[in-house]
Formats: sequence, structure tokens, C-alpha cells
Amino acid sequence: MARVKRGVTSKAKHKKVLKAVKGQWGRRKNTIRVAKQAMEKSMQYAYRDRRNKKRDFKSLWIQRINAGVRAEGMTYSKFINGLSKCGVAIDRKILAEIAYDSPEAFKRIVQKAQSALN
Repeated sequence: MARVKRGVTSKAKHKKVLKAVKGQWGRRKNTIRVAKQAMEKSMQYAYRDRRNKKRDFKSLWIQRINAGVRAEGMTYSKFINGLSKCGVAIDRKILAEIAYDSPEAFKRIVQKAQSALN
């Protein structure tokens, strides 16, 4: 059986790692041992923050809806309760968009939720 020379594969693996850490500071960008650690850590951060991004956006949507609803003299929780009682199935992302872009349409939605509570 012939001897396996690994130069090509290790060069490709190193190139892949160094491409991933391109633009980083110091030895992280050009020394393979340090670059590999930097890449692994950055992948951990990316995995974690893909989940945190969803959490952050939901929080932003809730804040925008709350601001729009309070301008109409109602609280966020009562508004969401009223929406579920009157059968309006609009998610928070779209509600926040409506509250931000077209306050008149949002005002009508708030009135609908208010009438469902009364």
C-alpha cells in the first residue's frame, strides 16, 4: 500500500481556517494554532447570537407595540388580551410594523381590541 502524503489536505484545512478568521487582529489571523481557537470561539458566538437575535427582535416589537398602544390610553397586556378575544390573529412583528409605519391603521386595531374588552 502506498504512503499517504498529507500536504494537500492539511494545506486546504489551514486555508479554510485562515479564510474564516480573515480581518482579525494579531496572531489570530495568521498563526494556525491561534486562528483555529479564534474560529471555534467565533462559531460559538455566532450560534448563540442567532438565538439571541430572535429574542432581541421580539423585545423590540413588544416595545413598539406598547408605545403605540399607550398613545391610545391602553396597556400592552390589555391590548393583546383584547386582540385574542376579538379573534384578530396578527403576530407581533406585523403589529409593530403597523404601529411604526401607519399609526391610523394601528389606532383602528386598538379600538377593535378595546371594544372586545368592553
